[in-house]
Amino acid sequence: MLNDVVSLVAGAALGLSLAAPPGPMNAVIAEESVLRGWNSGFRAGLGAMTADACFFVLALAGVVAVVREAPLVQGVMVGVGGLLMLYFAYGAARDATGTFTTDETDDDTRGFRKAFALAITNPYQIIWWLTAGVRLLDRQTTNVLSGTLGDALTVTTGGPIIVVGFFGGIALWITGFPAALVAAGRRVDSFAPAVAYLSAVVLALAGVSFLYDGATTLVPILSDAMSTLASILSDAASTLA
Repeated sequence: MLNDVVSLVAGAALGLSLAAPPGPMNAVIAEESVLRGWNSGFRAGLGAMTADACFFVLALAGVVAVVREAPLVQGVMVGVGGLLMLYFAYGAARDATGTFTTDETDDDTRGFRKAFALAITNPYQIIWWLTAGVRLLDRQTTNVLSGTLGDALTVTTGGPIIVVGFFGGIALWITGFPAALVAAGRRVDSFAPAVAYLSAVVLALAGVSFLYDGATTLVPILSDAMSTLASILSDAASTLA
């Protein structure tokens, strides 16, 4: 029983390691929370969580590992993600100059769709699944207090308990993070526009970074492809001559 609790906590820690770090997804959650209230922020978090659920299924099927070996696919994903981030950054800056409400929203699925689109095109989510995520899927038992209490506390990965803990950790973040932002926004009138502008900056910087990474990945691939094509055409011309 105690080991099950330890596995559950370890899974929650893994979930928080994916959900909590600052980045474009949390920027969207923050923007939706301070502009449209907790419900919108939570729905944005659900969008990112749904993308993680998709990656979880793909990782089980081995598709994530295949993407790692396909730099062309990675480059395209990075480029698409960068364009989306720049588009959403423009939207965040535009919203920051508008009218702020905490209870109304013109589209209940807006935040969900934004966060899902960013997460599902984010290759760094795949990198997480190829590193920390591997420990979640591999069936093994680890003694967390090796040499101290014998086998008193162990974490079992690759089972349902740690998976439940993992998604529970993400759920905890997408519930508590918007709530904290909404509470802070109620105390400080200028909090909402400040967070919206900060979200726009984070998304814009991430978008530029993604586009640069995509270009540095795709340019060598396209250059090699063009060189190969030129060589084939040259050989064909020589044969015809």
